[in-house]
Formats: sequence, C-alpha cells, structure tokens
Amino acid sequence: MIRVEGLGVTLGGSEILTGVDLTVSAGEWVTVIGPNGAGKSTLLRAVGGRLAHRGSISLNGTHVSALSRRELARTVAVVAQTPVVPPGMTVIDYVLLGRTPHISPLGRESARDLAVVDGVLDRLDLAPFVGRLLATLSGGERQRVFLARALAQEAPVLLLDEPTSALDIGHQQDVLDLVDDLRRDRDLTVLATMHDLSVAGEYADRLVLVAGGRVVATGPPAEVLTEELLTTQYRARVKVLKGAHGPIVVPVRS
Repeated sequence: MIRVEGLGVTLGGSEILTGVDLTVSAGEWVTVIGPNGAGKSTLLRAVGGRLAHRGSISLNGTHVSALSRRELARTVAVVAQTPVVPPGMTVIDYVLLGRTPHISPLGRESARDLAVVDGVLDRLDLAPFVGRLLATLSGGERQRVFLARALAQEAPVLLLDEPTSALDIGHQQDVLDLVDDLRRDRDLTVLATMHDLSVAGEYADRLVLVAGGRVVATGPPAEVLTEELLTTQYRARVKVLKGAHGPIVVPVRS
C-alpha cells in the first residue's frame, strides 16, 4: 500500500506539489494524469524516496524515510522516464541489476536470480537482445529493458513514469498487459503516470488528475475522463466516448 498525506515538494525555489493526498491499496493500479508541468513525475520521485518533501509518505505501513536504500529497493521498483545507464552495459547485465537488493554484498547471482531475469526477458520479448549493448537499442527496446530491470526486483510496489512513451502500440499493449497480469498474480501495487488518457483509462482502477501541483479529481476513469474536466484542466477540445473498459478520449479539431 502507498499512503501520501499532505505532500509538498519545492524544487529550485518553486512549489511543485502542495497538499497532495493519495492512497493506493495493495493490488490496485492508480494512474496519475495531468497537463505538462502538473507535478506528476515529481510525485512519483517523492514516493520512490528520491526527493526531499514535506508531509508523509509510507510504503506498506513504513515511512519512506525510515527505509534503508536496500530495504527501499526491496519494497519499491521504479521505471523512470530517463534512467541513468552506465556506459558499455549489456542488456543482461542491466536487468540483473534488478536482483541486487536480493544478493548479499559479497555474494553473486543465484540460479533463482538468473531464472527470474530469464523469465522477465522472455515475457518482454527481449531474449534476442541479451548480449547487446543498451546504447545500440532503439528507444522502444530500451524502454522494455528498463521495465525488465524493475520487474526483476520483485518488489511489491511498482512506480511507472510514462512506461510506454517510446513504444509502438503493439508493445504498449504487451507491456501493460504484463504489468496487469503480474499485479493480479503477485498482488502488485502499481502507481503510474501517463499522457495517453485513453490508455490510462483502459488499465487503471482509478485515475488521479493533478493540475498546478494539486489533486483536482480522483476516481474511476469514467468519473475523471469527462469532457468538462479535460477541457478545463488541459485547455483541450476533446470528445469522450464509452469504451469496453474505460473512456476513449479523442481530440477534436476546431
């Protein structure tokens, strides 16, 4: 479970988030949406223990500031928009980094660690790339590698910051279906950010609309993805259609 109470974040002298309250239950998928600059990525970075903040953030009942780096890595896995990639690293070595929290400081990967990584690589269609350098992959291929490392951590909380931004529609579906399957199988708690509102509504149990650093709406996709709210908060002309799982948001030309 993720619990955020009265979250405030200031960066470079600017107030990015103010008074944000958010709860994500175990096994729930919540996606944060909002216009550019709303504070979505900042919210995920704070929840992941990567930003100084005001207010309270707890993961599975423990305040994030009370967790050691190793404990934090065992609790929460993060897929950032632009992860730092060490130069000269191969796909297999990068994904194996996800097992680091489970390996003793002087130990090495066990058979189970290798099996977990092999399974994730297969599910994400990455097995043919294991010996390739990350620098030689396309943006979409690297995006899947970043997700593979996070899933290899087997943490109960998964934070996804625009996880499908570089993927074609087929791999978008593959990645999100995999996350959804793992969430159900492992009772995984998922907190994501997405720009594609239709995709967000298709997969999330709840949406949280953030604008100006504050939560302005929260609820099931059908209650948040309304023409009135989207027109007001995004200053966009849209048509919202009823879909099989969630609303479909279509931009409309003037």
